[in-house]
Amino acid sequence: MTIRNTIFSLVVMGLSWTGQAHAADPCADYVPQPKPQNVGRDIVGKEMDEIQEQGHMLFAVYEDYPPYSWEEGGEPKGVDIEIARIIAEDLGVEARFNFIAAGENLDADLRNNIWRGALIGGRIANVMMRIPYDSAFKCRVEQVVFTGQYSGESIAIAYDKATYPEDKPVPAYFRFDTVGVENDSISDFYLSGFVGGQLQGNIRRFPTTSAAMAALNAGEVKAVMGPLGELEHGLTDSTDVHHPPLAGFAVSQWTLGVAVNFRYRPLSYAVDDAINYALQDGRIPAIYEKYGLTHQTPER
Repeated sequence: MTIRNTIFSLVVMGLSWTGQAHAADPCADYVPQPKPQNVGRDIVGKEMDEIQEQGHMLFAVYEDYPPYSWEEGGEPKGVDIEIARIIAEDLGVEARFNFIAAGENLDADLRNNIWRGALIGGRIANVMMRIPYDSAFKCRVEQVVFTGQYSGESIAIAYDKATYPEDKPVPAYFRFDTVGVENDSISDFYLSGFVGGQLQGNIRRFPTTSAAMAALNAGEVKAVMGPLGELEHGLTDSTDVHHPPLAGFAVSQWTLGVAVNFRYRPLSYAVDDAINYALQDGRIPAIYEKYGLTHQTPER
């Protein structure tokens, strides 16, 4: 299960919760359930003073997920790594990283990395990066504080410039042209159901968006649909990316933030302050620019 599938699961849940009550209060129809037992398992620093006393804090980041978080020669790299270091620096401590594989869904990722811990192995982190923010979902995961919104993300289409020298491709073009997607991603879901499944014959599925972009640059497909940042990371001189209208796409953009255990609200406030300062003074947009990405201003 990849992080893109995790986001896809959140989108599907969000669609299933859409209703009139949510327009005014996204939690209006939610009846709190008995809280599961919270188990403190290998928590690296609980309170602010303990974190500062030990001199470091642990961030959970997704593994093999360029341009956001990956390891190169044993060195953590990526947008989320650098934002985490900003947070830690603001708190006066060192940032350490736990690279994790995405679980079955976002709920499982939060349970395994923020508030309970995996049944076998695993580590509880102080902060988990790159969490899609959803006002209805946050009502249902009471063990987590969703905060620190630092960027937006959106679905876009990368394309071969020689194939589309004038008109940039939109989904309807893929009735005739090949398009790459990450398997079981929201882009795959959308294109598979577009105009009654008429695009199915031209959809090429890859393990990751990065692999799809490699296929685009090799001329194996004519376009790739996926999250803008991942598309931009894979661009070459022969390819480009754009944001076309996406008819019927209910959730083509979302806000990204962080997650903190609900028991440590002072930490969540400090993390949010650090991110807010870095947005205001331009440090976070500068990180995106460094990696050749567009920073999309988050809703806060």
